[in-house]
Amino acid sequence: QVQLVESGGGSVQAGGSLRLSCTISGYTSSNIFMAWFRQAPGKEREGVAATYLGRGIGGGARVYADAVKGRFTISQDNAKKTLYLQLNNLNPEDTAIYYCAAGTKRAPGSSLLSASTYTDWGQGTQVTVSS
Repeated sequence: QVQLVESGGGSVQAGGSLRLSCTISGYTSSNIFMAWFRQAPGKEREGVAATYLGRGIGGGARVYADAVKGRFTISQDNAKKTLYLQLNNLNPEDTAIYYCAAGTKRAPGSSLLSASTYTDWGQGTQVTVSS
């Protein structure tokens, strides 16, 4: 049974920081790609940042949405099978539910920041930024 368990959301003022964590379990593949998505009220889910966990194909590569480049950092602890998202210099537009996603088979040409690329999802964690 695959599981993704997120933690670390909360409420902060503009300019503040948070760190989100996502620990996975139940995977047998070593080639796992993972991402953070977010969904604000009334908006579509959007990819924030993505990378590969472990030493799989493309290991170490990281991609970011333009809206968060320079402010958010995705990282991982391969031994703990945990993905992190450091959120710095937050602004009210970052308010959303943040979801962790994972997959093991990626179709050619698929985007790491596209929700359709992923098969497994966490329950989401709320991030609220006040002005």
